[in-house]
Amino acid sequence: MYITKNFTLQEFQSKDGAPTPQDALANLKVLAANLQVLRDTLNKPIRVTSGYRSPSHNAKVGGVKNSFHLKGMAADIQVAGMTPTEVGMNIVKLWNEGKMKRGWIKIYPNFVHYDIR
Repeated sequence: MYITKNFTLQEFQSKDGAPTPQDALANLKVLAANLQVLRDTLNKPIRVTSGYRSPSHNAKVGGVKNSFHLKGMAADIQVAGMTPTEVGMNIVKLWNEGKMKRGWIKIYPNFVHYDIR
């Protein structure tokens, strides 16, 4: 099931197979819409390595207790051919242009964490 032009719900679901709660699903739709803006701007596919996390999956991967992943408000992403720093800079640019929802990003060596807090 596509939730934007290019993103499917499956890309954002918990990796342990737990169902996505309705409130998290609503948040994922907003998150995906913002990532769609980034994808359209970059004209490159975005790989979601972590979206919604069930509480048990979040604990298993060492996520913080109040992680925005638990609410469906965060995604860890990668863009082929771009460094995490380049991706992060593009997100900030889109924030400053008012095109993406301002939240929080963290640059990791192999991915970018983006949330819509």
